[in-house]
Amino acid sequence: MAVASPPFTLDPERSALLVVDMQNDFVRQGAPQEVAGARDTLPTIQHLVKGLRDVARPVVYTKFLSGPGETLMWAWSPECAPPTRSCWPGVMRAYADAEGELEGPDIVGEIYPEPGDPIVEKYGYDAFHHTKLTDLLRAHHVTDLIVVGTVTQLCVQDTVHGAFHEGYRTVVVSDAVSSYDEELHRTTLRNIELKYGRVMSADEALVALSGSAGG
Repeated sequence: MAVASPPFTLDPERSALLVVDMQNDFVRQGAPQEVAGARDTLPTIQHLVKGLRDVARPVVYTKFLSGPGETLMWAWSPECAPPTRSCWPGVMRAYADAEGELEGPDIVGEIYPEPGDPIVEKYGYDAFHHTKLTDLLRAHHVTDLIVVGTVTQLCVQDTVHGAFHEGYRTVVVSDAVSSYDEELHRTTLRNIELKYGRVMSADEALVALSGSAGG
């Protein structure tokens, strides 16, 4: 049986890496909205960040924020409400795997943005909804997005849907996204692959960025 051609190939000169919500209040041990699997993806994300930097393409970070006013998010993620105040700017807390106190919504230190890296702040799941992300990507002449981060079935999936509706060709890196629910993780990747974007391993994405065949 013939293997179907992929719906698109990555363009190394028009790609960007989008790192979704790799923040202390999600990733660190004992975080109020902890996704333990996100820590396992850090080496892979580090590898991808280096790969994009090596070809001088943008690395863009998203940051989920909550508070101080009540939103619908609080009904579904009560950790965002007082007294916990997950992902509130300026709220510091201690984590089991870090020294001292860190700001909850800040990006984790292992993949911390370099000076000049864009950070897109958002108050919901979709990084395109009411943010500057589309204009930012256009300014960098991006057509292709490589998406990593957490949570697969929430902010990753909604952001991929947003990218689709904005016309971006999207790759989700299967070994660089994470969830607290493995079944939802797998199902979400399958759904994305069917109708919204490509799903690749980190190694496959890096080969595609090198301009080799099969991207």
